[in-house]
Amino acid sequence: MGAGDRPGDGRLDTRLIHDGRDPAGHAGAVNVPPYRASTILFPSVEALDSADPEFRSVRYGRTGTPSSHAFEEAMAALEGGDRAISFGSGLQAITTCLLAFLKAGDHLLMVDTCYGPTRAFCRRLGRLGIETTFYDPLIGAGIADLIRPQTRVVFLESPGSQTFEVQDVPAIAAIAKARGCTVMIDNTWAAGVWFRPLAHGVDISIQACTKYVAGHADANLGVAVCTAATAMAVKLTAVEVGATAAADDLFLGLRGLRTLPLRLARHQDTGLALADWLAAQPEIARVLHPGRPDCPGHALWRRDFTGACGLFAVQFHQTLPTPALSALLDHLSLFGLGYSWGGYESLALPCDPRRSRSAVPWQGGTLLRLHAGLESPDDLIHDLSGGFDRLRRTL
Repeated sequence: MGAGDRPGDGRLDTRLIHDGRDPAGHAGAVNVPPYRASTILFPSVEALDSADPEFRSVRYGRTGTPSSHAFEEAMAALEGGDRAISFGSGLQAITTCLLAFLKAGDHLLMVDTCYGPTRAFCRRLGRLGIETTFYDPLIGAGIADLIRPQTRVVFLESPGSQTFEVQDVPAIAAIAKARGCTVMIDNTWAAGVWFRPLAHGVDISIQACTKYVAGHADANLGVAVCTAATAMAVKLTAVEVGATAAADDLFLGLRGLRTLPLRLARHQDTGLALADWLAAQPEIARVLHPGRPDCPGHALWRRDFTGACGLFAVQFHQTLPTPALSALLDHLSLFGLGYSWGGYESLALPCDPRRSRSAVPWQGGTLLRLHAGLESPDDLIHDLSGGFDRLRRTL
């Protein structure tokens, strides 16, 4: 499996070096500089009054700059969309896309394994008169039974947050679109490299580019890559709610894109090495990594994806008491304890899916989410080995 191995699609690693660049338009600079701009000046009244119904020219900093246009061009090319719209975070991209297609009286189908803040926003939608039904991520074609006349949006996230269920995206998308629904997906795990949702029937592919696209834990950035039929609704809503991305974060996102396939390949290899080592530890009941044959959803992953990132989880046989969990995690030297993922650094985070499941209640022991960074796999395994030794002394 290799980034860019798609017939007729060109080499992805080559395209990402060049997409969104215009040295001739920026005094020969290889990289598009960050345009920190609010006011844009016009040479005449005629130019000031000229219409731009699709917000494609530079008229005001919040509606678009050379920085955002370059980033959006590259992201649309990456995911095969008609147009991309940039945001200040992945969550802002999600909330704006939902607001673009939902109104009072509408119904939303949201995957039960969605990102926690996405779930929280659904509660706010309820205050606006929009009903949400959370559905089993493994429902597949059974989604047809949940679609109502009022259902306007079906939202997916594959693999799912924390527990990594892989959805049958083509089956769900085909049924939802046949019933007149807009289909959206959180595609952050695949980063637009390992999975291209629009080629599988999805209308809007959303990423938290804070993660793998930026790749260095120093930017907050989101994007929605849209079909021609959905792009303007998203862009108009973004303008209306004031959603925008910062110039420096757009610059960092473009910089990260240039090395994205190389970094993802290393994240994949290291993640699988860690997953294999963890699977051999007697305390571990399951390794939730879609790239492993023993993971539920592996067959769908093999069918639709071309690779895996470095984010996965392990489930312990038991619920670890706090002293045992602290013994395992507190003194790791290479794995940081923190939220987010997708940067060059490795991370560990205890999770409790019981707090964020309703369609399919979560059962089982402690869940630990791991992000495999760009460190040596041998060094990371040595770090984890010391943690498991400390854990065993407490049990």
